[in-house]
Amino acid sequence: MRYGFIGLGNLGGPLALNLCRAGFDLRVHDRDKVNAERHLSAGATWASSPQSLAAACDTMITCLPSPAVSESVLKTVIPSMAAGSTWIEMSTLGRDEILRLAAMAGEHGVRTLELPVTGGVHLAARGEITLLAGGDADLVALHRPALDALGGRLFHMGPLGSAAVIKVITNMLAFIHLVADGEALMLAKRGGLDLAQAWAAIKASSGNSFVHETEGQLILNGSYDIAFTMDLAMKDLGFAADFGREFGVPLDLAGLTLETFSRARKAYGGDAQSTAVVRLLEDALGTDLRAPGFPARLE
Repeated sequence: MRYGFIGLGNLGGPLALNLCRAGFDLRVHDRDKVNAERHLSAGATWASSPQSLAAACDTMITCLPSPAVSESVLKTVIPSMAAGSTWIEMSTLGRDEILRLAAMAGEHGVRTLELPVTGGVHLAARGEITLLAGGDADLVALHRPALDALGGRLFHMGPLGSAAVIKVITNMLAFIHLVADGEALMLAKRGGLDLAQAWAAIKASSGNSFVHETEGQLILNGSYDIAFTMDLAMKDLGFAADFGREFGVPLDLAGLTLETFSRARKAYGGDAQSTAVVRLLEDALGTDLRAPGFPARLE
């Protein structure tokens, strides 16, 4: 099975590297060839264009920053993909978008498997990120060896579109937890507690969360460097709001979180780290949340 990978950024880069290290026949392409240096050193082959990559592969994997980029790349490569080949989309798309793009691919005889991931870049680099699959069961089975190499736990959520829904739900929860964790740490700081000890106590308590364990450390370090931007957070929270309206579910907490992120993006810019949403509270109160002994990036 010959795999191709387009999009070697913060998330796609380590995912593609996992395939290289597992010995898969992998060709890679990115707008910036510098992003592919690790992969070429690990045995991947460079493709000079998306079209040449698609023509040389049985399966094309994309991990891209926005639905618009995914659509643009798909339109570019479809004419070069053979009938019966597979497109594995690891970008975060809305349900309607993945269904529409899969239909476009299907007109050329290309089958689609959606495969968004959750857990963070540090888990992708360790090969432990969670995979959320949507598509036909036989397609999941066909690519199971590659999926096992890409990440850790795999959940087949159902037909196409199912993974898009659960990915948006998990991200919505993460952003709510992030804002809440900032408020909790600020209460601890203003209450005169040692922040490092407070972080450890929360981690061992019923109030713990994955976000507290991971992004909480980056807040206390002050780097906020989670390798995920405000723009991406706003995109995912927008998807959640759309689902809330479509499914008739009032999303009060998600709505407040979306408003908070909107203010943070206005204050710090769309390229700012999503974790920096906590800076809104720090700046408003003139109180930082720094504590010694916490990493600038997660390993």
